[in-house]
Amino acid sequence: MRIVKSTTFDAAHYLDHDPQARPYARLHGHSFVMEVEIVGDPDPETGWVVDFGDVEEALSNLREKLDHRLLNEVEGLERPTLENICRWAAVRLQPTFPGLKAVKVSRPSNGETCIHEL
Repeated sequence: MRIVKSTTFDAAHYLDHDPQARPYARLHGHSFVMEVEIVGDPDPETGWVVDFGDVEEALSNLREKLDHRLLNEVEGLERPTLENICRWAAVRLQPTFPGLKAVKVSRPSNGETCIHEL
C-alpha cells in the first residue's frame, strides 16, 4: 500500500549561482506544495501503513522550518532549488519513515514539480 500526505508553505529564495540566471538571481517567492509518499504493509492490528497523525506532525515540523522563510538561510538549503528542497525533506523524514518512497515539491503557479524517489 501507498499513503500520501501533503502540506503547503510560502517562502522566498534566490538562485544566484549563475550570473546569467535570468530573474532567478533576484529575491522572489513562491507558494509550494510538498507531498510525501510512504509505502508498506498495513499493520494487522491498526490497519495503517503508518499513522497519518505521525506524518502530519513530521510535515508540520518541516513546514515550521520553511514557511515564510528565506530558504537560502535554512541550514542545508543554501541553494534552494526544487531538487534540493526534495532532498532536504527526504533526509529529514526517512529516519522516522523507513517506508518513505518519494518526496514531491511543486510550485503550482509555475507548473513546476520535482519528485525525489527513494
